[in-house]
Amino acid sequence: MKSLQKASKFLSDYTSAVVIFIAVVTFFVPGMMGWVNYQLFTDPVANKFTSQSIIIGVIMFSMGLTLTTKDFQILAQRPFDICIGAVAQYFIMPFLAFTLSKVLHLPDGIALGLILVGCCPGGVSSNIMSYLCGGDVAFSVGMTTVSTILSPVMTPLMVSLLARGTKITIHGLPMLVSILETVIVPVAFGFVLNFLLGKKKAFQEAQKVMPGIAVLGLACVVGGVISSQGSRFFQSGLVIFVAVLLHNGLGYLLGYGAGKLTGMNKAKKRTISIEVGMQNAGLATNLATTTAQFANTPESAVICAVSCVWHSISGTLLAGMFAMRDKMQENKAARKNLVEE
Repeated sequence: MKSLQKASKFLSDYTSAVVIFIAVVTFFVPGMMGWVNYQLFTDPVANKFTSQSIIIGVIMFSMGLTLTTKDFQILAQRPFDICIGAVAQYFIMPFLAFTLSKVLHLPDGIALGLILVGCCPGGVSSNIMSYLCGGDVAFSVGMTTVSTILSPVMTPLMVSLLARGTKITIHGLPMLVSILETVIVPVAFGFVLNFLLGKKKAFQEAQKVMPGIAVLGLACVVGGVISSQGSRFFQSGLVIFVAVLLHNGLGYLLGYGAGKLTGMNKAKKRTISIEVGMQNAGLATNLATTTAQFANTPESAVICAVSCVWHSISGTLLAGMFAMRDKMQENKAARKNLVEE
């Protein structure tokens, strides 16, 4: 168990390097991560349940193991935070995508893809990043859940508003079932286990292994996207990468600003920054590749796929930066205490 805990700590400390390594290797050897996209079955509402669905479920379960009743009591005491998060989610990223598409003079197909990414809800990867950087996990899961529940209305509405003439039909039930399958049920299961067994030493030792499993799961999810879409990344030139980097980076900055403006604590500011900056680009990729009205603009799917990969990589970098800052502050405090003694 000690060896597994050491491995988990190593993976947590070098999350960005692990994800980038898998991404680069998969780009050159796409078949290596092809298994992630393997379809296992179709659920009763026609959602495709793949190996990736199980991986995300395991990641969410690992986060559920960290949650306590106190986390949700605090969340219930400040529902205003969730409202702020939802407003920021559906205001900042959609209008930021629209503005960048105009400023950068993006071609129609690329602009449509960027706007689609901006109008999607937060993804489960943002929950992982909040988990790894000392953010508020309960707040993160709450924001993801609320933004996803609103997405059947908000995503097509915002895309129709910002991408003139575009109409997207999103059925609410399959999305709700999907989030239940991959987010709510695994998190709830982990939470219940922590509630029942959290005081047992063996269980506490096992909990220390879970961050490493979450990192490996995230790397596999990124590898799966690159396996299926990586060959198309450079077809539309540098402008795609510039647009994605600006959209994502400014989203982090403006999300953090929204948290600071509304008086959130450090953990919540980090969480809302990550939640706003990281979109469910996997959903955007799926819509762009399966929805009929995108058939004439294949480049829109490419920018969605690039966003999916980059959001995960940049999220690990930002989470790592936050974690490193905490470590530096802890070391500084320890040195100060030694001097005073």
